[in-house]
Amino acid sequence: MLTLTPRFSADLALPDALQPIAERSLTLARLYASRDITAPTDLETSLAALLPAEDLLGIDDAVSLLDTAIDNQQKILIVGDFDCDGATSTALMIRVLREMGASVDFIVPDRFKYGYGLTPEIVDLAVELHRPELIVTVDNGISSTAGVARAHDAGVKVIITDHHLTTKATPDAEAVVNPNQLGCPFQSKALVGVGVAFYVLGRLAKLRRDAQKSTAQVSKYLDLVALGTVADVGVLDKNNRILVQHGLNAIRQKRCCLGILALLEQAGRAPEKLQAQDFGFILGPRINAAGRIEHMRIGIECLLADDWQTAQQLAFELDTLNRTRRQIEGKMREEAALIVEALDGQDSKSKSDNSEGNDSESKSHPKTQSNSNRSLILYQPNWHQGVIGIVAGRLKERYYLPSIVFAPADVNKTAADDLIKGSARSIDGIHIRDVIENVAESHPELISHFGGHAMAAGLTIQRKNFDAFADVFNEAMNAIDDSIFTPQTLTDGKLLPQDFSLSFADFINNASIWGHGFAKPVFDGVFEVLNFKVLKDKHLKLNLRYPEVQYPIEAIYFNYDSEVWDYRAQRVHLLFELDINEWRGNQSLQLIVRDLAVVSCG
Repeated sequence: MLTLTPRFSADLALPDALQPIAERSLTLARLYASRDITAPTDLETSLAALLPAEDLLGIDDAVSLLDTAIDNQQKILIVGDFDCDGATSTALMIRVLREMGASVDFIVPDRFKYGYGLTPEIVDLAVELHRPELIVTVDNGISSTAGVARAHDAGVKVIITDHHLTTKATPDAEAVVNPNQLGCPFQSKALVGVGVAFYVLGRLAKLRRDAQKSTAQVSKYLDLVALGTVADVGVLDKNNRILVQHGLNAIRQKRCCLGILALLEQAGRAPEKLQAQDFGFILGPRINAAGRIEHMRIGIECLLADDWQTAQQLAFELDTLNRTRRQIEGKMREEAALIVEALDGQDSKSKSDNSEGNDSESKSHPKTQSNSNRSLILYQPNWHQGVIGIVAGRLKERYYLPSIVFAPADVNKTAADDLIKGSARSIDGIHIRDVIENVAESHPELISHFGGHAMAAGLTIQRKNFDAFADVFNEAMNAIDDSIFTPQTLTDGKLLPQDFSLSFADFINNASIWGHGFAKPVFDGVFEVLNFKVLKDKHLKLNLRYPEVQYPIEAIYFNYDSEVWDYRAQRVHLLFELDINEWRGNQSLQLIVRDLAVVSCG
C-alpha cells in the first residue's frame, strides 16, 4: 500500500457553515474544510470581495505621484524584471498608463549584464536612454537603496512596487508599495508583483475617474494579473483566487491581450478550455524563456501587441526560445544527475574508508557539495545562468533536498574570484531565503547579494568562495530536524461511489481555482485490475473496477515507474486525480495516476 497522509481526518466534524455544501457533495465539503475554508464567504469570487486597496502602505503616495506625472506629461519609466511576473507587471503598467494618457516607456535589465533590480547601473542606463522624471519599479526594488540614491542624484523620483521580502531598511523612495514591507496592514501577503501593480493602478484609475480625467478600467486587464500570479507561484489565498478566476474567465472568452491568444495558438491549446495550472505550465514558460535565453523585451512586446500578425510573430519567437531553453535545461539536468551520482559514490566510499580507520579528510567534487544528502549545491563553468532556477527546481523535486545551482555571472570572465550566480529551491519546512540570510550574517564575506522567498531565492557569490559557502550552508542543514527531509504525500481520501462520474469530475475541476496553496484535489483508493496495456513503452493504461461502481473505470499513468508495476497485478492502490478524457468528440471519465502500489497479484 502507498504511504499517504490525509489532508482531512475522517474523525473531524465539518464546520456548520459547510453543511449546505455537504448536502450537495460531502466530498467537496471535505475538500474545502481541509483547505481552511470555514464559511461560504471564503469562496466568494466577486471583485467586490477583494481586499481594500487603502490598506496597502504607501499606495496613496504612489497614486498621487502618478496622477501628477500624467497631468504634467512627465516622462515615466517602468523598470521591470526578467520573469513572467515582471513581464506581466510591466505590460499592465504600460497598457493602463497609456490609456490614461501618460508619457510612459519601459526598460528591463539584461540579466546577463546588469543583474536584478534597480541597480545604479540600470539607473544610469535609464537616464541615458530615456531621460525619465519618474521611475516606477515593478516586481523589484525593495532592496535597491543604492539605485534609488543614484536616481535622486540624477533628479529622478522613484516609486517602488514590489512583493519580495527583505530585512534591509526600506529604500528612500518617494513611495514604496509592498504588502510585505514592515508595518503594512494589508491582510494578504501573497500578492505577487503584478498583483501589487494592479492595486496601484486600480486606485489611480478610481482617483482619475472621480476627477473625470479618465475612464480607464483596470479590471479589463485581469488576464495579465492571472497569468503573472500563477506563473510566479503566488499562494492562492482568497484574494489571489478572485484575481485569477476573473482573468481566467476573460481568456476563456477571448477578452484578453492578443499575445496570450497567440501563445495559446503556439501551444495548440483552445482558450475556452484553459485551466489555471496552464498559466504555469504552458504560458509562463514561453514568456520566461525570453528573459532566460535572450531578453524579456520580447515577452513584454508580445503582451503589448495590438495586432494579430505582430502577436503571432512574437509568440513564435517565444516558442522557439522556449524550445532552446528546454534543450539547454535537458543537457544541464543530465550533467547535474551525473555529478550527483558521482557525489553519492564518493560519499559512500568516504564512509567505507572512514569505517576502516582512514584518517584522510573526505572531499567531494570541487564543483559540488552535499552534506549526508541534506542539500545539493552545484556549479559548472559552462552552465547557463538563465536556466539554473529550473534545474534547481528539478533537483529539489527528484531528490527532495534543498538545491542551489550556480552558473557564471559573466561568461566572458575566467578569474578565480569572478562572481557566480545561484538559484535556490527549497522543500517544505526550510525557508531558503532565511537560511541564506543567516549565512550572510554569520559569514558576510561569502555572499555579495541575495533575495527571495521561503521556497525560492537567488544569490551571488565569488567563485573562490563556492566551497566555503557550501560548507556553511550544509552546516545549517545539519541543524534541521530529520523529519523535514522526509516528504509527505497528501491525499484527499477516498471517493464515494457516486463521485466516479463525468459530472462530478467537471464539478470538482470548476469548483474553485486550484493551485499553489490551494492544492488541486488528489484522491486514493484500492481498485481491481480488469486489464491493462502499455502505450508507447512508457504510459500504463488501466481498466479498473471500484466497489459499488457498476461500470469499469479507465486510468492512465503517464511515464509510469516500471519497477513498481507487476503485470500479474490483481488489485492496486492508486493516488489519482479526476479528469475528463476527450477523444473524437466523446468524453469519458479518466483517472490520472500520480502513484501506484500493487496490493495483490494473481
